[in-house]
Amino acid sequence: MTNTLPTVIVLASGRGERFVASGGSGSKLQALLAGQAVLARTLAHVQASGLPWHLEDAGHPGMGDSIAAAVRNTPDAAGWLILPGDLPLVQPSTLRQVAAALGGEAQAAQPFFRGERGHPVGFARVNRESLMALQGNLGAAPVLKALRGAGKVADIEVDDVGIVTDIDTLDALARAEALLLNP
Repeated sequence: MTNTLPTVIVLASGRGERFVASGGSGSKLQALLAGQAVLARTLAHVQASGLPWHLEDAGHPGMGDSIAAAVRNTPDAAGWLILPGDLPLVQPSTLRQVAAALGGEAQAAQPFFRGERGHPVGFARVNRESLMALQGNLGAAPVLKALRGAGKVADIEVDDVGIVTDIDTLDALARAEALLLNP
């Protein structure tokens, strides 16, 4: 039986090489952000959204491989919101907005913050086969590009800096902490 709501796929398979190269130690997803691990903070916001979710952390070689595996592992989803685990400030309301934008003519939805594209990117169930065929490091960009060319993407302007605040370096972690502590 297919769910009526899209599933948030939290991607946590990356190696975090840029984080280590910037001087970080260990996994960026386990780095502390205001006393809580980055991934734990991301998951708390996902859970607060009320949407179904799936954590994909099996250590796949590329983002495309991770997305494909997660879609295969959630066969009853009505669609998917692709959320990298290193975006701990994305608000639950943003997740719900992206989910609500799917359907009708929109086969995908992408949030924008002050003109900058962010995550999560939502995909309707009709994209299941295309998402399961993904491989490598490009993630779902080829699927989104094709849908954008066909006029099937809903762009959503949100007031949520979290959609563009990923934790790739120690400096990014410090900026995220400043945003969190001084909204």
